[in-house]
Amino acid sequence: MVLEQLTGQTPVFSKARYTVRSFGIRRNEKIAVHCTVRGAKAEEIIDRGLKVKEYELYRENFSDTGNFGFGIQEHIDLGIKYDPSIGIYGMDFYVVLGRAGHRVAKRRRARGRVGHTHRVGKEEAVKWFQQKYDGIILPPKAKEIRRGRRR
Repeated sequence: MVLEQLTGQTPVFSKARYTVRSFGIRRNEKIAVHCTVRGAKAEEIIDRGLKVKEYELYRENFSDTGNFGFGIQEHIDLGIKYDPSIGIYGMDFYVVLGRAGHRVAKRRRARGRVGHTHRVGKEEAVKWFQQKYDGIILPPKAKEIRRGRRR
C-alpha cells in the first residue's frame, strides 16, 4: 500500500456515512484511507510533498485557523517505486499547526479555552511556511468567467 510505504505506519480506512447512489457509494463502504503522522517524520513527508509542488502554494491553501493543505497528482513523484499491481494514486496532504498548550482546549477534564492571541492564524501560518521551507505564495488563480445567458 502506498501510504504504508510513505509513512511506515498502518493506515486507517474511512467508511462512507451514507449511501450516495449517484457516486455509487454504499453506507459503511471503505472509501478513503488516511494516516496521522507527527514530529520529525511528518516534517520529512511534508518536505517531500512540497518538493513535488516546488514549494509553491496559493493563499487559498491556508485556512483561517492556521492549517494548510495541498494535493499531488501522482504518488510516484514522492520517490515511491511504481508497482503495476497498485497503479498510480494522487493524495492530499493536510498540515495542522498549533502552539504548545493547545491540549487545554482538547482534554476531557478541566477544559479551558485557548486565547485569541495564542491561536495560530492564517498570516502566521503563511509566514511559517515561507520561513521554514522558503516557500513561495502564488497569486490567486484566475476565476473562470461564464459566457452566455443563464436560463
